[in-house]
Amino acid sequence: MISPKNKRNLLKIIPFGIISSISSFLYSLIEKGILGDSSIYPSTGNPYVFDPITAAIFSLILGLFIGIFEVLLLSKWFRKSSLLKKILLKTAIYILLLTVFILLLSIIDHALEMKLSPLDKRVLDYSAIFLTSFAFWTVIIYASAGIGICLFYTEISDNIGQGVLLNFFTGKYHRPKEEKRIFMFIDMKSSTTIAEKLGHVQYFNMLKEYYADLSDPIVQYGGEIYQYVGDEIVISWKYGKAFNNNDVLHCFFAMKTSLLGESKKYESKFGVIPTFKAGAHLGKVTTGEIGVIKKEIIFSGDVLNTTARIQGLCNNYKVDFLVSQKLIRSINLGQEFRSQALGETELRGRNKKISLYTIKKTEHIKPT
Repeated sequence: MISPKNKRNLLKIIPFGIISSISSFLYSLIEKGILGDSSIYPSTGNPYVFDPITAAIFSLILGLFIGIFEVLLLSKWFRKSSLLKKILLKTAIYILLLTVFILLLSIIDHALEMKLSPLDKRVLDYSAIFLTSFAFWTVIIYASAGIGICLFYTEISDNIGQGVLLNFFTGKYHRPKEEKRIFMFIDMKSSTTIAEKLGHVQYFNMLKEYYADLSDPIVQYGGEIYQYVGDEIVISWKYGKAFNNNDVLHCFFAMKTSLLGESKKYESKFGVIPTFKAGAHLGKVTTGEIGVIKKEIIFSGDVLNTTARIQGLCNNYKVDFLVSQKLIRSINLGQEFRSQALGETELRGRNKKISLYTIKKTEHIKPT
């Protein structure tokens, strides 16, 4: 099965191929409408063949390659750049790559049409004429617009959430829906003390590093970041697969490991090593679009308040992770995790008591 991280990357790559293919197909139709039955390009004298399907397939492959290059490599280089700077610089890089690709494609195409070697002078002359023609640069400008749209889509998706943007497009939550979800509230320990020690600007810089280091484990275990609230992160999972794989528990411990692995970085940059406590619960929520001036897809339900209050009791029980009995009963801990009952407590604003547990990883003793 494809992992949540690979699935996320795949969903970011596919739009590059789709948008490129559609753009190429439309360009072929527009070109045909202008040139009609002509067998040559009037501006260059090069042979013209109307074949929108082949052009769309080539563009699909090119778009997917660009998407792979973007998602797996280039996006990391510009992670800390502003949105405008990212789009402009990336588009410039892709224009350069696209120019080289189209030039090579032109050479191959002319060689096949003329039944000559790609290195034949006549083939290279035709390609040189095409490269310096206005027609070529209209292709580049058109393709650049398509790439810009792909990059804009990707960046906006990263900013508001990949699933959120897709849901807005499809109208999934245009009408409110009831869903069963798991929530985990993550809260940085001693955040007020750390903020006072570092000052507002340095504390904010640390928060950016902190969020970045927690993001990979969240993606890896299929979590959706619902909100950042100060130094708190609200993570959500859909009911179902997350239980079978114990994604919620794996995510918590993977985030702990991620921060521990970066402890030297935090010590050298900020003089503190951040850590967190968490609370997890499950239940039904109503999900839907809300707002007029600024739209959001929000969750509404008692499960959110309950999860927040569970997380708030971590200090009382002197543990880093609290989960509800309802969640414990819905998952199979297996041999990797063990639960410890902490008794019942009455949450603020609720008349009914709730049973709480903490989760620890089982320590396997290696044979000597």
